[in-house]
Amino acid sequence: MSLPKDDAAALAARWTEGVLLKRDVFSNVERGRYRRGGGEVDAVLRRLDEVPWWSFLLARHLFARERKALALAKGLDVGPELLWAGRRALVRGFIDGVALHQAKPRGNLAYFRSAKQALRRLHRAGITHNDLAKEQNWLVGRDGHCYVTDFQLAACFTSRSRLFRIAAYEDLRHLLKHKRTYAPEALTPKERKILARKSLFARVWLMTGKKVYRGITRGIFNFTDREGGGRRLVNDAPVLIDLIRKNPDVRDAAIVAFADRRTGVGLYAFVEAERTSLEAQLQSELVAAKGPKPPEHIQVVQALPRDAAGQPRTEILQLVAMNQVDLIEPMMTSDTDRAFLKDILDSRKNLRDRFNFEADLKLPSH
Repeated sequence: MSLPKDDAAALAARWTEGVLLKRDVFSNVERGRYRRGGGEVDAVLRRLDEVPWWSFLLARHLFARERKALALAKGLDVGPELLWAGRRALVRGFIDGVALHQAKPRGNLAYFRSAKQALRRLHRAGITHNDLAKEQNWLVGRDGHCYVTDFQLAACFTSRSRLFRIAAYEDLRHLLKHKRTYAPEALTPKERKILARKSLFARVWLMTGKKVYRGITRGIFNFTDREGGGRRLVNDAPVLIDLIRKNPDVRDAAIVAFADRRTGVGLYAFVEAERTSLEAQLQSELVAAKGPKPPEHIQVVQALPRDAAGQPRTEILQLVAMNQVDLIEPMMTSDTDRAFLKDILDSRKNLRDRFNFEADLKLPSH
């Protein structure tokens, strides 16, 4: 399947290909640059030309919902701006920020106030998002504000009907679930009451529709995790990590997923050890073990970035694997952290799908 000629012509004239962010049966999503009157801007392209035939009708329906919601949300400063839309592709503005599960805004009350204001603006415009249970659809902007993305399930209403009020209530309840995760002490009595009271629709959905949804998405579409790694990240990565750790020179390992233009999803293993020559040895050992397919990339690092609890910071490693290096800067708290990261970046392996998104990363020189 190819793009319509007018879509292809518009993109050829204005779009500069960058980094593939996601590839699934509903669309390809990539980050790049879009040329308009005032010059080039960072942007995100969703295109349907590589979806399989059996999912195309649903993909087109989701695409139409996103296009309509983004057009209606113009000027709200809540999500990405719709820059251009064709029949099977659209370009939206890039939001300079990272997903909630990567930023982990613990105790950040200003962020959650911003999130509630963002929802209020959406709902006043007659838009419900309907997919805010996912942390990856909430962004923490570099400016500290909240933004939401991925409007494929959004609905646009012309009146405050009962269905609208139910959907808006569920949007709010999902926001409060995230607030409970990252700032539980800030929940008000009213917010706790909302959290404790699911709408009738939500209760019925949990008992019926959600089971069917999980069966379809996990069984047919292979959606099993929020990072987009599918079954390889959920099922294969733990086995591969155990095999890697059997090598006596390995202190620890972490595996993340990244979108790949040729294979769809790739795995990238970061291995904590001393010898960089260990990389080839580990590849050979994983092949000889005849277990899951080995990671596309193995990188030996002197030390894995870790959180306060000592766990590897996979949210940073995933951004490295995806070449979204500029998004790491807000997560760095000191020059020591930046120097530490520079050692990892200097030797990173996924260089096939690369773009100049690194100018804003203020790394010290050695």
